[in-house]
Amino acid sequence: MPAKLRPDAVLVQAVIAGALSFAHLHDLAAAAGQTGWKAWAYPVSVDLLLVAAWHRLRRLRDAGEPTRSAWTWFAVALAASLGANVATAGLLDLDAVPAWLRILVAGWPALAFLGGTLLAHAPTEPVPASVDAVDDAESVLLDAAPEPLASEPVAEIPAAPEPPAAPALLASVPDPLPVAVPDALLDYARKVAADHENRTGGPIDPDTLRTRLGVPAPMADAIALQLT
Repeated sequence: MPAKLRPDAVLVQAVIAGALSFAHLHDLAAAAGQTGWKAWAYPVSVDLLLVAAWHRLRRLRDAGEPTRSAWTWFAVALAASLGANVATAGLLDLDAVPAWLRILVAGWPALAFLGGTLLAHAPTEPVPASVDAVDDAESVLLDAAPEPLASEPVAEIPAAPEPPAAPALLASVPDPLPVAVPDALLDYARKVAADHENRTGGPIDPDTLRTRLGVPAPMADAIALQLT
């Protein structure tokens, strides 16, 4: 079921005051040379700046921040509205508006745009916590922290046993195992040794034998022993 609309004296009074102020601003703008739709735009601009400044003022109050800038633009919009109401009450000849008033009316759009931009884009910083609140929070955390455990004697850790002494090295190093030499390789080595002796007149040494045969040094030594 839709809610019934009830008459509110404050709301009715606000509508009447807004309508009268709107009409006075329109008449003053038209008398200052702003004809047509421009004369209707002036009261809208003044009322919007007034509402924006009041809204910004309430937000700054709730945040606990300085409200000087919001009060300044609220006073500017209120002065424009009240000035139009007083000027159209018979104190000003609307048929011969002075030049300074024409300048004020013509410069109002730029002033209203500046005020609206500053009010809309001014940052609102969070309210810093008071020192007392921080102290209270720290005290709560300290009270809630568990008490430290009582220190207990720590048992001594036994020392690690010393490693056993390394066994004494053998006094004598065993002889290397004999290297088996194939018979075919031994026959070829004899031929190489005989050729070397015919050319040089002396027996072949193990290094030369190893180079000629292309075998490892232990095998070359074993072959040299069998050739002697």
